Amino acid sequence: MAPKYLTGDKAGIDAFVDQFDVFLFDCDGVLWSGEHKFPGTAETIDMLRSKGKQLVFVTNNSTKSRADYKKKFDGMGISASEDEVFGSSYSAAIYISRILKLQAPKNKVYILGETGMEQELDSEGVPHIGGTDPALRRDVQPEDFERIAKGEDLDENVAVVLTGLDYHMNYLKTALGQAYLRRGAKFLATNIDSTLPSAGSLFPGAGSMSAPLVKASGQEPLALGKPSQAMMDAIEGKFKFDRKKACMVGDRLNTDIQFGIEGGLGGTLCVLTGVSKKEEFLAEGASVVPTAYVDKLGDLLG
Repeated sequence: MAPKYLTGDKAGIDAFVDQFDVFLFDCDGVLWSGEHKFPGTAETIDMLRSKGKQLVFVTNNSTKSRADYKKKFDGMGISASEDEVFGSSYSAAIYISRILKLQAPKNKVYILGETGMEQELDSEGVPHIGGTDPALRRDVQPEDFERIAKGEDLDENVAVVLTGLDYHMNYLKTALGQAYLRRGAKFLATNIDSTLPSAGSLFPGAGSMSAPLVKASGQEPLALGKPSQAMMDAIEGKFKFDRKKACMVGDRLNTDIQFGIEGGLGGTLCVLTGVSKKEEFLAEGASVVPTAYVDKLGDLLG
């Protein structure tokens, strides 16, 4: 069935919104792009709250913790509580602590990523190394190869390599990650998005950070962000809702919309302010097709 275009259709918008009790929102590309908030975003969120809708903000951005996101929402003038945010770093921390249940001391995580990942692992009591360690933000030296090969720079208690978006990616960090994988560490990723929408353009995403390790190790990571259904199960477990009365709102077909479809949600809404273009899902034979679409989230105001 072809997706319904809702922009400018007040009756269609009202009918669509009334179908659902819960709305799951992607953030980057839907609510904002970088530091630019899209017109009508805050008012749309307030409108849905006024109708008694439950809201959950589901983001693959691993660089920010839930607390960081709360600060961003506040700065953008968008009403949201920290408890309504469910990010890929939090999803990974939950998986490592509550699903893997690794036994100390061999329960340490080597991070390729930013402080958001560290904060969420801390919230679950998971020990970690790497991440924002300034000692790793340097060029690799000849002696590093010798030390890594001999295991002199490796922590024997690392059981997981976790990759996310890393703004300080380098050869040394990648070499250490590969060495841990060769030693049998589990390979996890907060998400494997190929790109990151920001400032009205696209930049390398978290999947671009894990790609060198995929190539070097011959392994694929278990991704814990959208469209992973491990993330959907965790969200449903926390927020307790009927999937058939829930709608996923996103800008990317192969993560957001696929996440909602594979999760058996009642509907999906694609907004055209981010990655995917309408030509992709309107094309004959398109593999991922939303229930409906709008030009921007604010169009739900009618």
